Amino acid sequence: MAIKVIIMDIDGTLVNDEKVITPLTKETLLKAQEKGVRLILASGRPTSGLLKLAEELDMRNHHGLFVCFNGSKVVDCQSHETLYNHAISVEDSKAILEHLKNFKARPMFDKDEYMYVNDVFDNTITYKGKPFNVMQYESRGNNYILCEKRDLAAFVDFEINKILTFGDPDYLQAHYKEMMEPFKDRLNCMFTSDFYFEFTAKGVDKAKALDTVLIPMGYKKEEMMAFGDAQNDKSMVEYVGLGVAMGNASDELKAVANEITDTNNNDGIAKAIMKHIEL
Repeated sequence: MAIKVIIMDIDGTLVNDEKVITPLTKETLLKAQEKGVRLILASGRPTSGLLKLAEELDMRNHHGLFVCFNGSKVVDCQSHETLYNHAISVEDSKAILEHLKNFKARPMFDKDEYMYVNDVFDNTITYKGKPFNVMQYESRGNNYILCEKRDLAAFVDFEINKILTFGDPDYLQAHYKEMMEPFKDRLNCMFTSDFYFEFTAKGVDKAKALDTVLIPMGYKKEEMMAFGDAQNDKSMVEYVGLGVAMGNASDELKAVANEITDTNNNDGIAKAIMKHIEL
């Protein structure tokens, strides 16, 4: 069956380690859209963190879609209409943020153009032996203005799509079970990087978002091709007809993929598309 939809994770998948789309991958995706294939960016990032990539791929003119916050929200790239939204309740958001006060994991969450944090100067971890300013990385990558709130739990009076925490990888690995313990049965709690541990609403994942939006549009799973590299891509790689793990993907993802392509630094997406779609 012909591929009609291509779904791609961003970091470690669509972009290389320099956070850019390589020329061959960009050219291949533009050609695929000219053939009538619909592109979907499916990421842990918010909508604002996908706009620049979508513009580069001309997705607005080809009616692309965004699956944001690891499947918590789906947005039409052309109209900016929200097609699906499953956020954390105000009550659970307050409880998470209150509980996180017991840990050296710094929480962040967004609303509109702001990323809310406790302390903009408490922003650095040790990563791969070097200081790494996570707030700068997150806010600049997703076009946010940082805003300080000393008590985030008291401040929140709105639903949140994702509460992201960051910390030294060794610390998170040692304490994540305690961080998630009160919420493990009613929320999704997971690593999305060795320095990121996040909370989303129960049942949220990329596959559910795709199923909720694409099936009513008339697409079949067999017509979908998905690319990913990490744990949070597992549901969609298993869901679609053709699930592809990047060469740099985790062993867990490679084990469930239909096939493995080259790495994100070596045009893995382009090579797989050219193998399955005549351009």
